[in-house]
Amino acid sequence: MVRTRSTQKNPAGSAARSRKVAKSAPAEPADGMEHSLLVRLRGLRPTLSPAEDRVAEKVLHNPRAAANLTISELATAASTSETTVLRFCRRLGLPGYPSLRLALAEESAPQRIRKAPASDISADDSIDDIIAKIAYIDSSAVEETAGQLDRGALTAAAQAVAAAGRVEIYGIAASNLVGGDLQQKLYRIGIHVSATADPHVALTGVTLLGTGDVAIGISHSGTTTETVEVMRAARQRGATTIAITNFPMSALAKAVDITLTTAARETKLRSGATASRIAALTVVDCLYIAVAQQDIDRVLEAIAETRESVASHHQS
Repeated sequence: MVRTRSTQKNPAGSAARSRKVAKSAPAEPADGMEHSLLVRLRGLRPTLSPAEDRVAEKVLHNPRAAANLTISELATAASTSETTVLRFCRRLGLPGYPSLRLALAEESAPQRIRKAPASDISADDSIDDIIAKIAYIDSSAVEETAGQLDRGALTAAAQAVAAAGRVEIYGIAASNLVGGDLQQKLYRIGIHVSATADPHVALTGVTLLGTGDVAIGISHSGTTTETVEVMRAARQRGATTIAITNFPMSALAKAVDITLTTAARETKLRSGATASRIAALTVVDCLYIAVAQQDIDRVLEAIAETRESVASHHQS
């Protein structure tokens, strides 16, 4: 998702260089990579009302069964009204309930279903169960993130980063691990980049940004107060701001110019940031390669030179 904005005057004056960032419209998904209705629904859940969320729970729990229900039956199952179900459909960008049933029927068709583990991680799981469930969750996060990733937003983000005088990356806890990975990749191809998890350091850094610079905020939930604050500050300085988040209607997404969304379903053991980290790293890899493609000959030369610089530190 790309937002247009009027470029604010850069308080840093001549220290910033002005570059035009393409604000292209989102491209169509590649063949076989549809924007999944269920992926969109999971991303919207934090913004739904309690009654709408009960409808979402029924739909996500068993899409095939929900597709076979009349609007009255789904409303009753979710302990709500038909009006709420219709409002739920509109939140998903659908004109009415028949469109929801058709979309659910298509997504739950046998050829589109990949065998999923029967439950979340439990105390009774064997090692084989754990491996199978984690492999399913992580691979689903990668596939669904790739399927719904906004091509126009990714292009605009890559162009901004490739042309940036300076790039600041910010994320807390597991998001900082993702930020560190992006920093390492961009650093090796000659991008002036830094990453931090310290909100004071981040606010200090973005204060020195201006037009032509880029700030990237990473937060799975999109609700981390410090990350939102840093992105707002960067935007006020005239920098192009980019978010990597799972929720397109989150506070972080609303605070930036360009949003790159993930599609991760976490297990109950969320503190480890498992699938969300894998999904965010997928976006990071796509962004890095898209940036590198902007000047691929120079990038290949930089990679070769940086590899050679540490060659003597590897044992044969």
